[in-house]
Amino acid sequence: MRDYIHVLDLATAHILAINATSTPGRHIYNLGNGAGFSVREVIETAERVTGRSIPVVESPRRAGDPAQLISASDLIRSELGWVPRYPELERMISDAWEHRGH
Repeated sequence: MRDYIHVLDLATAHILAINATSTPGRHIYNLGNGAGFSVREVIETAERVTGRSIPVVESPRRAGDPAQLISASDLIRSELGWVPRYPELERMISDAWEHRGH
């Protein structure tokens, strides 16, 4: 499971952080939806969105890879009011696909 973020949500977070630079101190924020998607979900969603088949090679998890990486965005939510506007995986993939000109 991995936590993905839409590029527009990432850009919004950057703008909020830049505008908040008058706040003294160092601020580091994690960004994510707070929900994870499996590799299988990503592949199936990408196939649906693109209408193309994606070849899959299944293998065991690599040594050292955590089973789950979900971001905690609580700090940026509380300090800057950031919330992801596009948390849906299908939207992330379709917008990326459309941007490529398909």
